[in-house]
Amino acid sequence: MTAAALPPFRNEPVLELRRVTERAKLAVGMGELRLPLRVPVWIADDRREGDELVSTDPGRPARVVALAASATPQEAQDAVAAARAASVAWAATPVAERAAALLRAAAWMRERRASLAALALRECAKPWPEADADVCEAIDFLEFYARAAIELQGGGGPELLQVPGERNELHYAPRGVCAVIAPWNFPLAIPTGMAAAALATGNTVVLKPAEQAPGCGLRVVEALRAGGVPAGAIALLPGAGEAGAALAGHPDVATVAFTGSGAVGLELLRTAADVQPGARQLTRVVAEMGGKNCIIVDSDADLDEAIPAIVESAFDYAGQKCSAAARVLVHEALHDELVERLTGAVAGLQVGPADDFATDVPAVVEREAQERVRRYADLAARTGEVSTGMSEAPAEGWYVAPVVATGLPADSPLLREEIFGPLLTVEPVRDVDDACDRVDALPVALTGGLFSRNPRTVAHVVARSPVGNLYVNRSTTGAMVGRQPFGGNRLSGTGTKAGGPDYLLHFVEPRVVTENTVRHGLVV
Repeated sequence: MTAAALPPFRNEPVLELRRVTERAKLAVGMGELRLPLRVPVWIADDRREGDELVSTDPGRPARVVALAASATPQEAQDAVAAARAASVAWAATPVAERAAALLRAAAWMRERRASLAALALRECAKPWPEADADVCEAIDFLEFYARAAIELQGGGGPELLQVPGERNELHYAPRGVCAVIAPWNFPLAIPTGMAAAALATGNTVVLKPAEQAPGCGLRVVEALRAGGVPAGAIALLPGAGEAGAALAGHPDVATVAFTGSGAVGLELLRTAADVQPGARQLTRVVAEMGGKNCIIVDSDADLDEAIPAIVESAFDYAGQKCSAAARVLVHEALHDELVERLTGAVAGLQVGPADDFATDVPAVVEREAQERVRRYADLAARTGEVSTGMSEAPAEGWYVAPVVATGLPADSPLLREEIFGPLLTVEPVRDVDDACDRVDALPVALTGGLFSRNPRTVAHVVARSPVGNLYVNRSTTGAMVGRQPFGGNRLSGTGTKAGGPDYLLHFVEPRVVTENTVRHGLVV
């Protein structure tokens, strides 16, 4: 198989949920769920079930979604040992066969699309549009990285300078065992993407899903094994942070692929940098962490375009996306009008259960998140002015009303700290350079937005912006595989671009072979 023999990559189309027929498909998927799921520690062919870890529906915490075993440090050791034992055979598997396994895993997910979306909805309170898009992105990663691996490892490597009497070749080899430590907010797409990248390039994988989403992690591993990834090449370690730390500190783990908070990511980097006795290589950390994402609104912006995009960027999935908008920096000439219109739009948002197609803002993932967002909202009310949504949230569940905060002091924690919830701040700026200065003062640089009708302003902000993904005159969320490679700079991550042409390079090591082609005598 060559990449040219495959159909060109295309993003999996999301469902048009305004259609009754499409909503009916998802309802069937919900009916197919059999809860609670039993999630094992799954190493090669060995499964240990348990109920130490309980996953519940954030919108209805009394509903148990999954009962999972919690991996012990010894099981982390066993998983790495099994992955290392399987690594030689999987690395030797032709890249076309590895790619074919990913494509079959994509087909497995496509056939179960509705039930997978229903599971993401129940386990992580992802509203139907977000849950369906999560499944689509998981499929996209499998399809995209299958093709990318063939391009990278199946074409003989990039051309090097050749001179008479000498042959130079560059090829890419897998690094070994990859620990994938995944977040809960994209419980299918992100673990699938990180695992698929590692597997496509010939590495073996130990997946530790987020403790809030073990059920979705199980489905990812089931898809990959159903596609033909050998049992030894993909292990499942549900559990808390201790399991991830054990993997990051293991001398036989070559790569750690992580998406999550800055605090955890920095701890993983520290752990990986401490070379353990017996280690034969440096552990590479591929990290995507948080941000404090700003949208700049210039004086010539079209507010009819900007307001809906800001609302979508800040409040879809209750603001629980690393790319979600957190601050609006609006030209002082437009400030009052924007605030009036924005607060009016937010007042109309519907807070409610994720399975209600009318819901705009679902529950946040857990009680701790609810309490954190409420603390920030209380601080905003004490030190500035707040406007909240008018929709009454259900009494049961971890719901938080959407909040728009204005008039905050320049040193407010709300302007620097990642809140990860439905709270948006708005502040006036003198001009675009004032806004860019405030963005540049932040230690994180994940995503950003700009609304302006002036091409010169756009070019100026592009030149000044440090963020990994800048969105102009559109929302700041919804990066698509192959179209908007995603990843942050500064303390937002290692700059790796998931879903882009360079991502697989982080899972391989380059090797150069130089041969003297002048023969001195003949072998008899």
